Amino acid sequence: MIAYRRALLSAGAAAGLALALIGCNSTSSTTTTSTDQSSPTAGASAMADGSMAGGAKSGSMSGSKDRYCGPSYKGAPNLAATAALVKAGGGATHFSTATALTSMVGSAMLGKEVAKLDKQYGKAAVTQFLKTFDFAVDDSLKIATADGITLPAPAPLTGKALAVALVKMGTTSNGTFWTGWMLDHAVSNKIHNQVMDDIDAKYGQAADAKYHTISNQAFYDLGQALGDTSVKLAKDH
Repeated sequence: MIAYRRALLSAGAAAGLALALIGCNSTSSTTTTSTDQSSPTAGASAMADGSMAGGAKSGSMSGSKDRYCGPSYKGAPNLAATAALVKAGGGATHFSTATALTSMVGSAMLGKEVAKLDKQYGKAAVTQFLKTFDFAVDDSLKIATADGITLPAPAPLTGKALAVALVKMGTTSNGTFWTGWMLDHAVSNKIHNQVMDDIDAKYGQAADAKYHTISNQAFYDLGQALGDTSVKLAKDH
């Protein structure tokens, strides 16, 4: 049984947050001032009811950016889609980002994307990105175990349909994909923030920032490759 737990931000995490916010681009392509708060996950959510009982309506925004310059979503997460991702990656005890991506888009497309990212960011940074992504999922599930909210059965999302759903989960009302927006929808804003604190503690704030940056690029590329040419690339990439 998978559940969610939340702890308060530590002083060290607050310092990391301050450093990240200093680096935010004030001309970022997505802000939280949009009056269009319709959820980009509505289609995926309709496939399976994975919302937390009593949670905020899907699509609600906070009044501030997250620590990596994108908007924050503080509504109920789409836990059924998250369960589908975990299943695609080998399950809760053996999750692998590479396995999940291969399951979604195939080894050929994944190989091309990894080669592109290696050239763009460097092989070491991409290797760390995949390691951080693995840790983020594992840590979310560990946090979950302590709090009492059970994941539903996985949504009927596999292969490219799951990839499309994840891109939509991270796409804001103005069409820009933000990693933080996707993670807020996947596990809740509270869990997302706790996981970022844990990444900072384990790998350092720079690795956490790069995880979000490379994810912004990778999921944008994924959307484009799967035919969603309307998705926009975040300026943090």
